[in-house]
Amino acid sequence: MEPADAQIPLCDLVAEACDGDAAATDQLMAAVHQIALRYARGRLGRHSAATHAAADAAQEVCVAVLTALPRYVDRGLPFEAFVYRIAANKVADVQRSVMRGPQPTDEVPESVDTAPGPEAAAVAGEQADRIWKLLHKLSPQHREILTLRVAVGMSADETAAALGMTAGAVRVAQHRALTRLRSLLPTGGEAL
Repeated sequence: MEPADAQIPLCDLVAEACDGDAAATDQLMAAVHQIALRYARGRLGRHSAATHAAADAAQEVCVAVLTALPRYVDRGLPFEAFVYRIAANKVADVQRSVMRGPQPTDEVPESVDTAPGPEAAAVAGEQADRIWKLLHKLSPQHREILTLRVAVGMSADETAAALGMTAGAVRVAQHRALTRLRSLLPTGGEAL
C-alpha cells in the first residue's frame, strides 16, 4: 500500500468498493491484507511455519472480506473491527489445523532448511506455551488488546478504532492487563 493510499479512510474505500469501484476495491483489499497479515503474525508468532500460516490466514481473510463486501452493512463500528473479527476466526482455524499435526508429503525439499534446529524450536515453543498460558488467564478483551498493541504494534488510536473503544479505554485496559500478567509471573526470578 502506497503512502498516498494510506490517507484514504477505510470507511470511504468500503463505500466506494460497495458501489463497484474497482480501484477502491483494490486499495481496500491491500489495506485489509496488511491488517490481516499483521494480526495473524502477532497471534501466530514469528517462526518459519507461522510465517507461512500467517500469510495463508491473511489471504483467507481477504477472500472472506471480498466475499462479504456486497452484504456489508455499516453498523457504526469501524470497518477494521469487521476485518479483525474475520481475522480472529481465520487465525483460530489455522491454530486448530496446526494442532492436528503435520501431514506427510511425497515432495522432497529442493533446498536446505535454514530454520532453527529442533532444540531451538523446542525452547522457543516452550517459551511461547508459557506466554500463551499466562495470556489465557486474562480476559479475551485484554488478550486482544495486548495482541494488537504489543504483538501487532498498533497505536492506542488504531486499536481503539479496531475494537470500537476510545484510545483512553484501550490504554487503561492495557495497563490492567499488563499489571495482571506481572502478578501471574513466577516470583523466583524465573525467566519465561
